[in-house]
Amino acid sequence: MPKAAADFDRTFTALRGMLRSAGKGLIVTSDKSNDFQMADAGRTDRIGRPLFIAAVQIKKTYVSYHLMPVYFSPDLLKSVSPALKKRMQGKACFNFTAITPEHVRELKALTRTGIARFKRVKLPWA
Repeated sequence: MPKAAADFDRTFTALRGMLRSAGKGLIVTSDKSNDFQMADAGRTDRIGRPLFIAAVQIKKTYVSYHLMPVYFSPDLLKSVSPALKKRMQGKACFNFTAITPEHVRELKALTRTGIARFKRVKLPWA
């Protein structure tokens, strides 16, 4: 296995485990070797699906970590380290080719805080 593929697998496994641990009370909506997603079963999106919260996905050149609570509450990013902010693409996505234990710890704290806050967000269609 090429080094990049091995790094992607390790990164995906670390982020998947972190998300599963931080996402207590959420449901798993996708659990594949390259795509892990969690949603809030108690809330739905506009068409009635469980409300998407977070995902880890292996892409062609990186592993992405999507965290919707950051999109709804961008002030959550005020406490994010410059090293983690450097990994951001867009408003709610972090990309990695490899991950450090520090990134995992920081993302876990951000995810827990974000999920707790997201559960209180008033959805316009609810």
